[in-house]
Amino acid sequence: MARRRMVLKQVEMGATQYSALSIAALLLASASAAAQVTVTDGDTIHVNGTIYRLWGIDAPEMHQACTDGWPAGIEAKLALEQLMAGRAITCEDRGHDRYRRTIGLCRANGKDVQARMVKLGMAWAFTRYSSDYISEEKAAIQARAGVHAHECEKAWDWRTEHRR
Repeated sequence: MARRRMVLKQVEMGATQYSALSIAALLLASASAAAQVTVTDGDTIHVNGTIYRLWGIDAPEMHQACTDGWPAGIEAKLALEQLMAGRAITCEDRGHDRYRRTIGLCRANGKDVQARMVKLGMAWAFTRYSSDYISEEKAAIQARAGVHAHECEKAWDWRTEHRR
């Protein structure tokens, strides 16, 4: 999907004023409703050919299971697929990671997907890069949701152990 810059400029049409931002948001929403979305894992998606690494979270790796055998990586991917299914997906560009993926703050029907993944216990707040989802992680820990109900190693530690 082509990136669009939204300009905060008033456009006067008759007696009613519409902001260019409002018009652009409506166009973006209608374009994203038809977005082709593929979920790679619990924190990576493809939207219309762009690979997005979800902002501020780290989900279990696809082959990662917790010490009790719970398939954390598979469960995280399934949860993200459910959060995105049938919804309008939009992603705000937050830069690029070392693998050249676009880091995106993504929303499904306007709701923060990253916050929901952390609150469900399907990802950790990635505090190395952001403090945005700390309260959601605290709630997930308290509720013993997802990875917090199992003895799961944090994704960044699991990657370090399994890349040797």
